[in-house]
Amino acid sequence: MGIGRVIIFIGICLGLWMALRWFMRTPPEQVSKVLVKVAIGAGVAFLVILAATGRLHPLFAAAGAAIGGLLTVAMRLVRMPWVLDLAQRLFYQYRAKKNSAEPFANQRSQVETRFVRMFLDHDSGEMGGEIIAGQSAGSRLSQLDQSQLVALWQNYIAEDSESAALLEAYLNHAHGEGWRDRCGAGTGHENNSAPPPSGQMSLEEARKILGVEEGADREEIIAAHRRLALKVHPDRGGSNYLAAQINRAKEALLGR
Repeated sequence: MGIGRVIIFIGICLGLWMALRWFMRTPPEQVSKVLVKVAIGAGVAFLVILAATGRLHPLFAAAGAAIGGLLTVAMRLVRMPWVLDLAQRLFYQYRAKKNSAEPFANQRSQVETRFVRMFLDHDSGEMGGEIIAGQSAGSRLSQLDQSQLVALWQNYIAEDSESAALLEAYLNHAHGEGWRDRCGAGTGHENNSAPPPSGQMSLEEARKILGVEEGADREEIIAAHRRLALKVHPDRGGSNYLAAQINRAKEALLGR
């Protein structure tokens, strides 16, 4: 391969990479407008080339009509923000699964207390975790029934308020807000509250909570925080404790 072709190939790869970064970082509404203009320009250029080279005979005319129809459908689709939003979500899921053999390794947050380690999937909002110390250590939360979880939660209220708040968030997620009434457990920590943790959050802990890698830039940190804030907001059945933790994680990573 000659040096000229190598330069062209590198230029094409660089252009595609820049276009992909722009697509993933640009709001769907703006992407829609640009893609419509590009599609129209490409269609016009294609027809002009065919006409200039004398190849616009009936077969190509039919192909041109088909392309025109496809462009019309494509332009209508790209005008719908939800289509572009779906494409971006699918791309994020594909990239995360391709870059790691462990499911959700690049798409989940981890919050750890004295007794509980819990995970939150960014895309689905599903929670999971395990008991890491004390009674039932080594057990996954999904392996314990409601009565066992409530018994642990009651113990944690006296021993470690943060573990109690974290386990309460899981109980609300897995068994609904009515689990206290069904078990006669009382109110406990109202709205998953817990005393503010003492000390400064480490950068490693903050990255685990937001689910970002070391070296993540400001935009990635803010985007991860925004995505998680929607998942754990108390008004959407989330947890005040988890919301406070992701806020602390963002502040730690942004150096506040």
